[in-house]
Amino acid sequence: MSKQALILFAHGARAASWAAPFERLRDLTQARTPEVRVSLAFLELMTPRLPELVAELTADGITRITVVPVFLGQGGHVLRDLPLMVEQLRLDHPQATINVVEAAGENAAVLNALSDYCVSSLPA
Repeated sequence: MSKQALILFAHGARAASWAAPFERLRDLTQARTPEVRVSLAFLELMTPRLPELVAELTADGITRITVVPVFLGQGGHVLRDLPLMVEQLRLDHPQATINVVEAAGENAAVLNALSDYCVSSLPA
């Protein structure tokens, strides 16, 4: 069993179909990292929520968790809500190391990939 997990953390929405691209991202990421447990968690409106998922992972013996906010920008949820949640999770699960990386949209490689897509959409 893997002792490492990667959580893709998204906002959540009322429409279940909204999660489809995030589920595809999770599946693509899992295929590339079979030794790591890749999961999807949501801030609100959808399940699993981040606290419940971290509780499940630590109960399964996972001790290293990386959280990737799959947000385009660092608004209030990433700057305020997520740090507060992670602070509480670290208190609730001291046996686990929980690392949070920058929001996906703040990463240069992600922005370059999005720009490539935008440019490629132009007619020849």
